[in-house]
Amino acid sequence: MGDVVNLNKFRKARDRKTAEEQAAENRTRFGQPKDVKAKLRSEADQTQKDLDGKRLD
Repeated sequence: MGDVVNLNKFRKARDRKTAEEQAAENRTRFGQPKDVKAKLRSEADQTQKDLDGKRLD
């Protein structure tokens, strides 16, 4: 017979893990200075413009 597992503890551990992963992602996304965010945004915009210009209709 298998081990008895407390589902509440399992769910809470799973939720903590996902919350920690989300927090790590948010720290990298929102924890940047304003000038770095602006530079990344402008690079993304430029890349998107380049792709739009090469699009075949």
